[in-house]
Amino acid sequence: MDLRRLEHVVALADTLHFARAAEIAHLSQPAFSRSIQAIEKELGVRLFDRDVGEVRPTAAGDFLIQRARKLLFEARCLQRDVDLYRDSQLGDTAFGVGPLLTATLMPRALPELRRQYPQIALRMEVGNWMQLLESLRAESIEFFAADVRDMPEDASLDIRLIGGQPPRLYVRAGHPLAGRTCTLHEVWAYGIAVPKPLSPTKLELSTLLGLPAGQEATIALECDNYDVLKTVVRTTDTVLGATDAAVSEELEAGTLMRLDVQGWLSPTSSTGIVRLHGRTPSPAAEAVVAAIVRAARAINV
Repeated sequence: MDLRRLEHVVALADTLHFARAAEIAHLSQPAFSRSIQAIEKELGVRLFDRDVGEVRPTAAGDFLIQRARKLLFEARCLQRDVDLYRDSQLGDTAFGVGPLLTATLMPRALPELRRQYPQIALRMEVGNWMQLLESLRAESIEFFAADVRDMPEDASLDIRLIGGQPPRLYVRAGHPLAGRTCTLHEVWAYGIAVPKPLSPTKLELSTLLGLPAGQEATIALECDNYDVLKTVVRTTDTVLGATDAAVSEELEAGTLMRLDVQGWLSPTSSTGIVRLHGRTPSPAAEAVVAAIVRAARAINV
């Protein structure tokens, strides 16, 4: 099937006018009409109804146009990627990352990428999986990496699991709860600071706290920026929900301490790389995913 003729079909579908479509294709109108007739003859179906003064896609035309747009997009991407490989470049990409991974994996992955591919251009969006999924479906990002424990099954997505991190609770050095076993109720009395949790996580916490069925636990501070969360916890009696990887420097320096909480059984996070099914990633996206996977392996060891 001739890609140029598919371009002509899409141009006519966009303009619904032979003269304007022929101008876009840089052809005379008779030559453009012959191109449309040729692909209709090749496929054995009529793609457009040509009533007087009006052009409309047929049902077969609508089907072909939708597939042709995808095929032409992939062809453009392939040409772009070949050009980038030929010139020893990777181009650019936009991707999303969950708050926990922003604090744990990306400080490892991003410097590696900048050292290995100094010409690469990256745009990183931070949010929970629901926010990032909206951006993915809108195609403003190529993929995202986040905790996908609560994500429902969806045939339109490809999810690659790459590990997880056990969540724990942390306080500043000298905190009244530091250095002894405490209960979750004692922790809650001081207030907990975490990235914005989704409803399943809040209900899980509610169960641990023994709250009435259906009642969500109240979070003292919700913020998707771990630097802000750690600053608050270091300077107040607020308790931080995080992982060892997210506070490794503070643990080593002794400014934060891990709490020993009786009955704390929160499940390990499940880190996944999420893409739209059937979409071909750019070379830059592949490089970013590879760096995130290596960072996850280093942390999960």
